[in-house]
Amino acid sequence: MDLGRLFLRGVVGPLFVGHGTQKLFGWFGGHGIEGTGGFFESLGLRPGKRHATAAGVSEAAAGALLTLGAATPVAQAMLTGTMATAIRKVHAPKGPWAPEGGYEYNLALIALAAALTETGPGAPSVDRALFGDRFTGKGWALAALAAGVAGSYLVTEKLVEPAPEAAQQQFGMDDPALAGRPRFEREPVEAGQTA
Repeated sequence: MDLGRLFLRGVVGPLFVGHGTQKLFGWFGGHGIEGTGGFFESLGLRPGKRHATAAGVSEAAAGALLTLGAATPVAQAMLTGTMATAIRKVHAPKGPWAPEGGYEYNLALIALAAALTETGPGAPSVDRALFGDRFTGKGWALAALAAGVAGSYLVTEKLVEPAPEAAQQQFGMDDPALAGRPRFEREPVEAGQTA
């Protein structure tokens, strides 16, 4: 039995399940989809509910996988993605230290997940029972780290809807020449024509 890795998985995994369910269901003092979605909207993550759902599912699933020691590289990528987003969108401007709102906690979790992928989740674990050490090592840890960071960037920078004002400008809805005109107009139908 690998007691140290079992202890890490047994602490971090369930806490991450809780962290995700705070977002999804408002459990453990969380704000649920509505509250988390509103916060995410304020960060520019639109639509907020979709981003809150994605973050909550990723965190809860990563926590469950870590706890079981199952698909550890996948768990690392999901955990890295949500923590990288938290660093980029909230904590980075505040420096590393938590008392100032910094990113030390998030970075520590990323490092812990990478270490578990490199060394393997240990025994007992689903990965060890089914695959031995096939999905462990530096390559897997680096690939999962890269996938998490890339996923964070893609989801939060490329799959974000524009702000309502930006959408109005993009589609010409704020054009003064269109003020007061209905959005859709129908041509009158003459007798004998079909619409």
